[in-house]
Amino acid sequence: MGVYERQTLDNGLRLLTAPMPQVPSTTCFIFLAAGSRYETAETNGIAHFAEHMFFKGTERRPSARDIAIAIEGIGGEFNAFTGKEYTGYFVRCAAEHRAHALDVLADMVRNARFVEEEIEREKGVIVEEMNMYFDTPRDYIGGVYDRLLYGDQPLGWDIIGRKETVRGATRETFLDYTGRWYRPSRMVVGIAGRLDEGVRADVERLLGDLEPAETGDREPLRLPEGDGAARVLLHTKQSDQAHLILGVRSYPIDHPDRYALQVLATVLGGGMSSRLFLEVRERRGLAYYVHGVNNSYTDAGSLYAQAGVDINRIDEAVTTIVDQLKRVADEPVPEDELERARSFTKGRFVLQLENPQGVILFGLRREALEGEATEPDEVLAALDAVTAADLQRIAQDLVGGAALNLAVIGPFEDAERFEKLLAA
Repeated sequence: MGVYERQTLDNGLRLLTAPMPQVPSTTCFIFLAAGSRYETAETNGIAHFAEHMFFKGTERRPSARDIAIAIEGIGGEFNAFTGKEYTGYFVRCAAEHRAHALDVLADMVRNARFVEEEIEREKGVIVEEMNMYFDTPRDYIGGVYDRLLYGDQPLGWDIIGRKETVRGATRETFLDYTGRWYRPSRMVVGIAGRLDEGVRADVERLLGDLEPAETGDREPLRLPEGDGAARVLLHTKQSDQAHLILGVRSYPIDHPDRYALQVLATVLGGGMSSRLFLEVRERRGLAYYVHGVNNSYTDAGSLYAQAGVDINRIDEAVTTIVDQLKRVADEPVPEDELERARSFTKGRFVLQLENPQGVILFGLRREALEGEATEPDEVLAALDAVTAADLQRIAQDLVGGAALNLAVIGPFEDAERFEKLLAA
């Protein structure tokens, strides 16, 4: 028997459950296959702003305080997050309060009031969150890199939006966005932990009468055309440390080589025994933090290294990272290193599944974006099947001859300086 059980209501809403009778808690999610990629230039930031507003009150629980008391009064935790392709709302609680937690969650998502006074007040909160984001280069460098890769379209915009679009939002802006995208066909309810017999009935009662509707799809991705040359984007900021992301385009989330790519990213920058950590930090002392990851969407992806480096030695840091990218394409990964990377990747995946929240969140992402919640055993088996030849083939495909992309935050104004480093 698998970890996940999937049911579909008559209105198209999906219910994904993961029974874990050995734990005393339950996690309830409402997960949407819609995020900031589903915005327009005029509404950039509304997906994240709406996430905030769902906590501000409903007809039954008219204030943020009432919502908080409803969850904290049972000792529960609640939160939400917005990504570029999904949005999630969740409550964690003791298993005996599952029905109450799901009732509050459904009430928040179905019956948010979007009161104008609350909207105006929350604009100040969002703007301050923006200021914090823009003033935290370790976070903001990801936005600079996405802008370099994807340009002026939703995938290249910051999830948090722009100050002018946030300040211009009205009640109608929220109702238009949620009215289009918060539909049963894009909604998955996920519940994991110790479950009772009433889960399906409660979901039917709370969400089964949501009106089904065709949402259409977001605008297709347009990849910027290039001449094959390295691309650099600088965000000039006076600082004592430079933050950079250097990478190449990779594969979408459903690519057949997804698991080999995951292991390749681990070889490059997963953990303290990875090539980037050992070379950039341990051997050369160029950075405090450095890591390598692959980040994929439904139709695009990027394999990259990120680091915070000494501004006076950034040239050496860039060339060192470039050398490591080229090396993994030029030389087969030794078997012992492959096995360490495989074990690291599998172990970190298993650690994600230690509690109900981790188990159901993994399944929800797969279900919402790919239409099926992959069983954890299938992931582990796929990782076991990765070979050194797979890693070199993928590295040669992605890095060999590909244009490198570099985003930098720091006291620099000359992009050509870095373009020369990448072309060397």
